Amino acid sequence: MKRLAWILPVLFCWTTPAYPQSYDSTYIKSYRDKFFVWPVTKRRELSFRLEDPEAGARKAEFKPNNAYGLGMGIYLFDLGLEFVFPIAPPENESLFGNTKSTDLQLNILSRRWGGDVVYQRYKGFYLTSPAAPVAPGDPYPQRPDIVTENLGINGIYAFNSHRYSLRSSFTYADRQLKSTGGFLIAASFNLYEIDGDSAILNPFYQNFLGQAKAFTSLDFRTYAIAPGYGHNFVIWDKFFVGLMLAIGPAIQDFRFQEPNGTPHSDTRVNSYLDFRGAIGYSTEKFFAGITISSQTRNVVFEDARFASVTTTGRVLFGWRFTEWGFLKHSVWELLPPWGKGKKEIH
Repeated sequence: MKRLAWILPVLFCWTTPAYPQSYDSTYIKSYRDKFFVWPVTKRRELSFRLEDPEAGARKAEFKPNNAYGLGMGIYLFDLGLEFVFPIAPPENESLFGNTKSTDLQLNILSRRWGGDVVYQRYKGFYLTSPAAPVAPGDPYPQRPDIVTENLGINGIYAFNSHRYSLRSSFTYADRQLKSTGGFLIAASFNLYEIDGDSAILNPFYQNFLGQAKAFTSLDFRTYAIAPGYGHNFVIWDKFFVGLMLAIGPAIQDFRFQEPNGTPHSDTRVNSYLDFRGAIGYSTEKFFAGITISSQTRNVVFEDARFASVTTTGRVLFGWRFTEWGFLKHSVWELLPPWGKGKKEIH
Protein backbone atom coordinates (compact mmCIF):
# COMPACT_ATOMS: atom_id res chain seq x y z
CA MET A 1 0.00 0.00 0.00
CA LYS A 2 2.82 2.43 0.80
CA ARG A 3 4.53 1.73 -2.54
CA LEU A 4 1.32 2.38 -4.49
CA ALA A 5 0.68 5.64 -2.62
CA TRP A 6 4.24 6.83 -3.29
CA ILE A 7 3.94 6.62 -7.09
CA LEU A 8 0.52 8.29 -7.33
CA PRO A 9 0.09 12.07 -7.60
CA VAL A 10 -1.85 14.06 -5.02
CA LEU A 11 -5.32 13.78 -6.50
CA PHE A 12 -8.63 15.05 -5.16
CA CYS A 13 -11.63 13.84 -7.14
CA TRP A 14 -15.26 14.77 -6.58
CA THR A 15 -17.84 12.91 -8.63
CA THR A 16 -21.62 13.19 -8.81
CA PRO A 17 -23.44 10.14 -10.17
CA ALA A 18 -26.58 10.83 -12.16
CA TYR A 19 -29.95 9.15 -12.40
CA PRO A 20 -33.54 10.40 -11.99
CA GLN A 21 -34.70 11.88 -8.72
CA SER A 22 -37.46 14.38 -8.04
CA TYR A 23 -36.80 17.47 -5.96
CA ASP A 24 -38.57 20.68 -4.99
CA SER A 25 -37.41 23.32 -7.49
CA THR A 26 -38.48 26.12 -5.15
CA TYR A 27 -35.73 24.97 -2.76
CA ILE A 28 -33.07 23.60 -5.12
CA LYS A 29 -31.70 24.83 -8.44
CA SER A 30 -29.85 22.12 -10.40
CA TYR A 31 -27.23 23.09 -12.98
CA ARG A 32 -27.57 20.00 -15.15
CA ASP A 33 -27.18 22.11 -18.33
CA LYS A 34 -23.89 23.76 -17.22
CA PHE A 35 -20.22 22.87 -17.00
CA PHE A 36 -17.92 24.55 -14.47
CA VAL A 37 -14.23 25.37 -14.09
CA TRP A 38 -12.47 26.63 -10.97
CA PRO A 39 -9.00 27.20 -9.48
CA VAL A 40 -8.62 25.90 -5.93
CA THR A 41 -6.24 26.13 -2.99
CA LYS A 42 -6.41 23.33 -0.43
CA ARG A 43 -4.66 22.10 2.65
CA ARG A 44 -5.13 18.69 4.25
CA GLU A 45 -3.46 17.52 7.39
CA LEU A 46 -3.42 14.46 9.62
CA SER A 47 -2.66 15.53 13.19
CA PHE A 48 -2.95 13.82 16.57
CA ARG A 49 -3.09 14.71 20.22
CA LEU A 50 -2.82 13.01 23.60
CA GLU A 51 -4.93 14.21 26.53
CA ASP A 52 -5.39 13.49 30.19
CA PRO A 53 -8.87 11.87 30.38
CA GLU A 54 -9.33 13.33 33.86
CA ALA A 55 -8.27 16.85 32.90
CA GLY A 56 -9.21 17.63 29.30
CA ALA A 57 -7.39 20.98 29.31
CA ARG A 58 -4.03 19.21 29.49
CA LYS A 59 -2.94 17.94 26.12
CA ALA A 60 0.01 17.47 23.79
CA GLU A 61 -0.92 18.18 20.18
CA PHE A 62 1.30 17.28 17.23
CA LYS A 63 0.84 18.71 13.74
CA PRO A 64 2.61 18.22 10.42
CA ASN A 65 4.37 21.01 8.54
CA ASN A 66 3.05 19.97 5.16
CA ALA A 67 2.48 21.88 1.95
CA TYR A 68 -0.56 23.71 0.70
CA GLY A 69 -2.09 22.40 -2.52
CA LEU A 70 -2.90 24.37 -5.65
CA GLY A 71 -4.87 23.08 -8.60
CA MET A 72 -7.83 23.22 -10.94
CA GLY A 73 -11.26 21.65 -11.00
CA ILE A 74 -13.77 20.96 -13.76
CA TYR A 75 -17.37 19.72 -13.78
CA LEU A 76 -18.19 18.21 -17.17
CA PHE A 77 -20.38 15.36 -18.45
CA ASP A 78 -22.01 15.32 -14.97
CA LEU A 79 -18.61 14.40 -13.53
CA GLY A 80 -16.53 16.60 -11.24
CA LEU A 81 -12.75 16.28 -11.05
CA GLU A 82 -10.31 18.28 -8.99
CA PHE A 83 -6.53 17.93 -9.31
CA VAL A 84 -4.41 19.44 -6.55
CA PHE A 85 -0.63 19.30 -6.30
CA PRO A 86 1.60 20.45 -3.43
CA ILE A 87 3.36 23.80 -3.50
CA ALA A 88 5.96 25.31 -1.12
CA PRO A 89 5.59 24.43 2.60
CA PRO A 90 3.61 27.07 4.50
CA GLU A 91 5.88 27.38 7.52
CA ASN A 92 9.59 27.86 8.27
CA GLU A 93 11.17 24.40 8.35
CA SER A 94 13.85 25.51 10.81
CA LEU A 95 11.07 26.29 13.32
CA PHE A 96 8.52 23.56 12.55
CA GLY A 97 10.55 20.82 10.92
CA ASN A 98 9.90 18.99 7.69
CA THR A 99 6.97 16.70 6.92
CA LYS A 100 6.94 14.17 4.10
CA SER A 101 3.36 13.39 3.17
CA THR A 102 1.24 11.37 0.79
CA ASP A 103 -2.39 12.44 0.75
CA LEU A 104 -4.91 10.88 -1.63
CA GLN A 105 -8.67 11.25 -1.61
CA LEU A 106 -11.62 10.22 -3.78
CA ASN A 107 -14.95 11.90 -3.03
CA ILE A 108 -18.44 11.09 -4.24
CA LEU A 109 -21.15 13.60 -3.37
CA SER A 110 -24.72 13.77 -4.63
CA ARG A 111 -27.77 15.61 -3.43
CA ARG A 112 -28.75 12.77 -1.12
CA TRP A 113 -25.56 10.94 -0.18
CA GLY A 114 -21.81 11.34 -0.14
CA GLY A 115 -18.74 9.27 0.51
CA ASP A 116 -14.98 9.41 0.41
CA VAL A 117 -11.99 7.08 0.42
CA VAL A 118 -8.83 8.52 2.00
CA TYR A 119 -5.23 7.37 2.21
CA GLN A 120 -2.70 9.48 4.19
CA ARG A 121 0.89 8.87 5.25
CA TYR A 122 2.79 11.57 7.16
CA LYS A 123 6.32 11.53 8.55
CA GLY A 124 7.56 14.37 10.75
CA PHE A 125 5.58 16.38 13.34
CA TYR A 126 6.06 19.27 15.75
CA LEU A 127 4.50 19.97 19.15
CA THR A 128 2.16 22.93 18.73
CA SER A 129 1.84 24.13 22.35
CA PRO A 130 4.78 23.07 24.50
CA ALA A 131 4.40 23.27 28.27
CA ALA A 132 7.34 25.69 28.28
CA PRO A 133 6.69 28.69 25.96
CA VAL A 134 8.89 28.83 22.86
CA ALA A 135 10.91 32.05 22.51
CA PRO A 136 10.51 33.96 19.22
CA GLY A 137 12.81 32.49 16.60
CA ASP A 138 13.45 29.26 18.52
CA PRO A 139 12.35 25.94 16.99
CA TYR A 140 9.33 24.09 18.32
CA PRO A 141 9.89 20.58 19.71
CA GLN A 142 10.04 18.25 16.71
CA ARG A 143 9.62 14.54 16.10
CA PRO A 144 10.93 13.76 12.60
CA ASP A 145 10.79 10.02 13.39
CA ILE A 146 7.04 9.75 13.97
CA VAL A 147 5.08 8.20 11.09
CA THR A 148 1.27 8.11 10.89
CA GLU A 149 -0.78 6.23 8.33
CA ASN A 150 -4.51 6.51 7.81
CA LEU A 151 -6.87 4.63 5.48
CA GLY A 152 -10.56 5.45 5.75
CA ILE A 153 -13.94 5.04 4.08
CA ASN A 154 -16.63 7.53 5.14
CA GLY A 155 -20.25 7.97 4.09
CA ILE A 156 -23.17 10.35 4.65
CA TYR A 157 -26.88 9.94 3.88
CA ALA A 158 -29.33 12.89 4.03
CA PHE A 159 -33.01 12.11 4.57
CA ASN A 160 -34.48 15.42 3.31
CA SER A 161 -32.86 15.43 -0.15
CA HIS A 162 -36.17 16.58 -1.67
CA ARG A 163 -35.46 20.10 -0.32
CA TYR A 164 -31.96 19.95 1.16
CA SER A 165 -28.91 19.49 -1.08
CA LEU A 166 -25.68 18.24 0.48
CA ARG A 167 -23.58 19.24 -2.50
CA SER A 168 -24.88 22.79 -2.97
CA SER A 169 -22.43 24.05 -0.33
CA PHE A 170 -19.45 21.90 -1.35
CA THR A 171 -19.45 21.18 -5.11
CA TYR A 172 -21.86 23.83 -6.45
CA ALA A 173 -23.58 21.33 -8.74
CA ASP A 174 -26.78 22.63 -7.10
CA ARG A 175 -27.77 25.93 -5.54
CA GLN A 176 -29.88 26.08 -2.39
CA LEU A 177 -32.62 28.67 -2.99
CA LYS A 178 -34.27 28.64 0.45
CA SER A 179 -32.85 27.88 3.88
CA THR A 180 -33.58 24.36 5.03
CA GLY A 181 -31.93 21.32 6.53
CA GLY A 182 -32.48 17.75 7.51
CA PHE A 183 -31.35 14.83 9.61
CA LEU A 184 -28.60 12.60 8.29
CA ILE A 185 -26.49 9.65 9.25
CA ALA A 186 -22.73 9.26 8.86
CA ALA A 187 -20.72 6.05 8.86
CA SER A 188 -16.98 5.43 8.91
CA PHE A 189 -14.51 2.57 8.68
CA ASN A 190 -10.92 3.56 9.46
CA LEU A 191 -7.47 1.99 9.85
CA TYR A 192 -4.90 4.11 11.66
CA GLU A 193 -1.31 3.52 12.76
CA ILE A 194 1.35 5.62 14.48
CA ASP A 195 4.98 4.60 15.03
CA GLY A 196 8.02 6.29 16.58
CA ASP A 197 11.64 5.35 17.11
CA SER A 198 11.11 6.03 20.82
CA ALA A 199 8.14 6.71 23.12
CA ILE A 200 5.60 9.08 21.51
CA LEU A 201 5.68 11.13 24.73
CA ASN A 202 8.85 11.72 26.71
CA PRO A 203 8.82 11.26 30.54
CA PHE A 204 8.02 14.94 31.17
CA TYR A 205 4.83 14.86 29.08
CA GLN A 206 3.88 11.43 30.39
CA ASN A 207 3.87 12.91 33.88
CA PHE A 208 2.20 16.13 32.65
CA LEU A 209 -0.71 14.13 31.21
CA GLY A 210 -0.79 11.52 33.97
CA GLN A 211 0.12 8.72 31.55
CA ALA A 212 1.70 5.76 33.35
CA LYS A 213 2.55 3.61 30.34
CA ALA A 214 4.60 4.95 27.45
CA PHE A 215 4.08 3.56 23.95
CA THR A 216 6.08 3.59 20.74
CA SER A 217 3.33 2.39 18.42
CA LEU A 218 -0.45 2.34 18.31
CA ASP A 219 -2.83 1.03 15.66
CA PHE A 220 -6.60 0.76 15.70
CA ARG A 221 -9.64 -0.03 13.57
CA THR A 222 -12.70 2.17 13.89
CA TYR A 223 -16.29 1.19 13.03
CA ALA A 224 -18.60 4.16 13.57
CA ILE A 225 -22.21 5.16 12.91
CA ALA A 226 -23.14 8.71 13.86
CA PRO A 227 -26.52 10.46 13.62
CA GLY A 228 -26.38 14.12 12.71
CA TYR A 229 -28.00 17.16 11.15
CA GLY A 230 -27.16 19.44 8.24
CA HIS A 231 -28.54 22.87 7.36
CA ASN A 232 -28.02 25.32 4.50
CA PHE A 233 -28.66 28.96 5.42
CA VAL A 234 -29.38 31.20 2.42
CA ILE A 235 -28.50 34.84 3.17
CA TRP A 236 -29.35 37.75 0.87
CA ASP A 237 -30.32 35.38 -1.93
CA LYS A 238 -26.81 34.58 -3.26
CA PHE A 239 -24.77 34.12 -0.06
CA PHE A 240 -24.97 30.92 1.96
CA VAL A 241 -23.63 29.11 5.01
CA GLY A 242 -23.71 25.32 5.14
CA LEU A 243 -23.15 23.35 8.34
CA MET A 244 -23.17 19.63 9.03
CA LEU A 245 -22.38 17.77 12.26
CA ALA A 246 -22.57 14.08 13.16
CA ILE A 247 -21.52 12.57 16.49
CA GLY A 248 -21.79 8.98 17.52
CA PRO A 249 -20.24 5.86 19.07
CA ALA A 250 -17.30 4.02 17.55
CA ILE A 251 -16.23 0.44 18.19
CA GLN A 252 -12.43 0.23 18.13
CA ASP A 253 -10.03 -2.68 18.13
CA PHE A 254 -6.63 -1.33 19.09
CA ARG A 255 -3.11 -2.44 19.94
CA PHE A 256 -0.19 -0.55 21.40
CA GLN A 257 3.37 -1.45 22.30
CA GLU A 258 5.55 -0.22 25.15
CA PRO A 259 9.19 0.83 24.55
CA ASN A 260 10.36 -2.50 26.04
CA GLY A 261 8.33 -4.37 23.41
CA THR A 262 5.42 -5.43 25.65
CA PRO A 263 2.23 -5.56 23.49
CA HIS A 264 -1.30 -4.70 24.63
CA SER A 265 -4.64 -5.03 22.86
CA ASP A 266 -8.28 -4.33 23.65
CA THR A 267 -11.70 -3.53 22.16
CA ARG A 268 -13.69 -0.55 23.42
CA VAL A 269 -16.52 1.79 22.52
CA ASN A 270 -15.19 5.31 21.99
CA SER A 271 -16.42 8.26 19.91
CA TYR A 272 -16.42 9.63 16.34
CA LEU A 273 -17.14 13.17 15.12
CA ASP A 274 -17.67 14.41 11.57
CA PHE A 275 -17.97 18.18 10.99
CA ARG A 276 -18.26 19.99 7.66
CA GLY A 277 -18.83 23.69 7.08
CA ALA A 278 -18.94 26.07 4.13
CA ILE A 279 -19.48 29.74 3.43
CA GLY A 280 -19.82 31.09 -0.07
CA TYR A 281 -21.51 32.98 -2.88
CA SER A 282 -23.33 31.38 -5.81
CA THR A 283 -25.05 32.85 -8.87
CA GLU A 284 -26.05 31.54 -12.30
CA LYS A 285 -22.56 32.17 -13.71
CA PHE A 286 -20.15 32.58 -10.78
CA PHE A 287 -19.46 30.87 -7.45
CA ALA A 288 -16.87 31.16 -4.70
CA GLY A 289 -16.45 29.69 -1.26
CA ILE A 290 -14.46 28.36 1.64
CA THR A 291 -15.05 24.85 2.96
CA ILE A 292 -13.65 22.98 5.92
CA SER A 293 -14.17 19.42 7.10
CA SER A 294 -12.86 17.52 10.09
CA GLN A 295 -13.14 13.90 11.23
CA THR A 296 -12.02 13.03 14.76
CA ARG A 297 -11.54 9.53 16.14
CA ASN A 298 -10.97 9.23 19.89
CA VAL A 299 -9.30 6.23 21.53
CA VAL A 300 -9.22 5.87 25.31
CA PHE A 301 -6.83 3.21 26.62
CA GLU A 302 -5.09 2.69 29.93
CA ASP A 303 -4.82 6.23 31.34
CA ALA A 304 -4.62 8.18 28.08
CA ARG A 305 -6.93 9.61 25.44
CA PHE A 306 -5.56 9.61 21.89
CA ALA A 307 -7.29 11.58 19.11
CA SER A 308 -6.56 11.30 15.39
CA VAL A 309 -7.82 14.30 13.39
CA THR A 310 -8.13 14.61 9.61
CA THR A 311 -8.77 18.20 8.50
CA THR A 312 -9.31 19.67 5.03
CA GLY A 313 -9.52 23.37 4.19
CA ARG A 314 -10.41 24.56 0.69
CA VAL A 315 -10.75 27.95 -1.04
CA LEU A 316 -12.09 28.22 -4.58
CA PHE A 317 -13.87 30.40 -7.12
CA GLY A 318 -15.26 29.37 -10.48
CA TRP A 319 -17.52 29.99 -13.42
CA ARG A 320 -20.46 28.16 -14.98
CA PHE A 321 -20.89 27.93 -18.76
CA THR A 322 -23.82 26.68 -20.83
CA GLU A 323 -23.20 23.28 -22.39
CA TRP A 324 -23.33 22.88 -26.15
CA GLY A 325 -23.01 20.06 -28.65
CA PHE A 326 -21.40 16.91 -27.30
CA LEU A 327 -20.87 18.60 -23.89
CA LYS A 328 -24.58 18.05 -23.22
CA HIS A 329 -24.01 14.33 -22.83
CA SER A 330 -23.53 12.66 -19.47
CA VAL A 331 -20.84 10.10 -18.79
CA TRP A 332 -23.53 8.12 -16.99
CA GLU A 333 -25.54 7.72 -20.21
CA LEU A 334 -22.87 5.27 -21.36
CA LEU A 335 -22.85 3.20 -18.19
CA PRO A 336 -25.55 0.64 -17.27
CA PRO A 337 -27.90 0.52 -15.50
CA TRP A 338 -28.63 4.24 -15.97
CA GLY A 339 -28.90 4.19 -19.76
CA LYS A 340 -29.24 7.03 -22.20
CA GLY A 341 -31.25 10.17 -21.65
CA LYS A 342 -31.19 10.06 -17.87
CA LYS A 343 -29.17 13.18 -17.21
CA GLU A 344 -31.02 14.28 -14.10
CA ILE A 345 -28.57 14.29 -11.20
CA HIS A 346 -29.29 12.24 -8.08
